[in-house]
Amino acid sequence: MTGAEGFVPVKSADRVMAILELLSTRHRRCSLSEISQELNIPLSSLHGLLRTMQRRMWLEVDETNTRFGIGVQALLVGSSYPRGDDLVARADPVLDWLSENTGETVHYGRLEGPYVVYLAKRESQYQLRIHTAVGKRIPAHAASLGKAILATCDENYVRGLFSWPLEELTKHTLTSPREFFADLELTRERGFAVELEESDVGLGCVAVTTPGHPPLYDAVSITAPTVRLGPERLKELAELLLQAQRMLAGQAAPPVVPGADGFLRNLD
Repeated sequence: MTGAEGFVPVKSADRVMAILELLSTRHRRCSLSEISQELNIPLSSLHGLLRTMQRRMWLEVDETNTRFGIGVQALLVGSSYPRGDDLVARADPVLDWLSENTGETVHYGRLEGPYVVYLAKRESQYQLRIHTAVGKRIPAHAASLGKAILATCDENYVRGLFSWPLEELTKHTLTSPREFFADLELTRERGFAVELEESDVGLGCVAVTTPGHPPLYDAVSITAPTVRLGPERLKELAELLLQAQRMLAGQAAPPVVPGADGFLRNLD
C-alpha cells in the first residue's frame, strides 16, 4: 500500500514484521501452512523467510522442524526498548519509591492501539502476588493503566480504537459504550483509574497517567489481590500514585530511598 507521501513498503520486510507480530500473539508454535493462510503469503515465498529468520534466531522451530515460534533474538531486541526509553528511565526512581512504600506490584505501561504494554515492573514483596512480565500486552479497556490513559483521549478516538461491545474478560468487565465512557468520566473527575476484577478475577489495580506528550501515552499502576484492596487501601494507593505523578511532573520533590550503603539519597 502506498503511503500519503508516496512511500511503498518493501514487501519482504513488511512480511517479516507481519510474521513476528502474528507469532508474538500466539501461545503456541504455528506451521508453515497456518502462517501462510493467516497472512496470505505464498508458501514458496514464506519458506525462505521463515528459514532466514530461524537462522538469525528471530524464530525457533520444534523438534519436528515444522512449527515456528518467536526466537531468542526477538527477546534480546525487545528487552532493549525500555532500557533506551528516556521516559521509563526518568520514572525508575519513582517506581522504586512506590514499591518501597506499598510493597505491591508496580507497573509502567504505554498505550499501543487497543492494548497496554508493560515497559517496567517492580515485584510485590508479598507471597500472594500477580505474575506478569515486561513486554506483556493487556487489553486497555480492562486495565487501570489503559483507563487512566484513555480518560485523557478524545472520545471519538477511543470509540474508533475498539470493536464494540468490548471483550468481556470477566463478569466485571465494562463492555458497553455507556458504562465504559461513564467510567472514563469518573476517572477524569478523581484523577486516577480503578479496576477491580475487570481483567483478572481476584486482582485489582489503581493507575495515574505520567507527564508526556502524544503520541506517547503512559501510565503507572499499583496492582494487588482484591483481598488487600479495601476502600481505605485503595484511597491510600491512589494518594501515593498522585504524589508520584507530581514527582514526575517536577511539582514535588523527587523520592528519597536508601542507597546501596544504607544512607538515604535524593534521586533527582
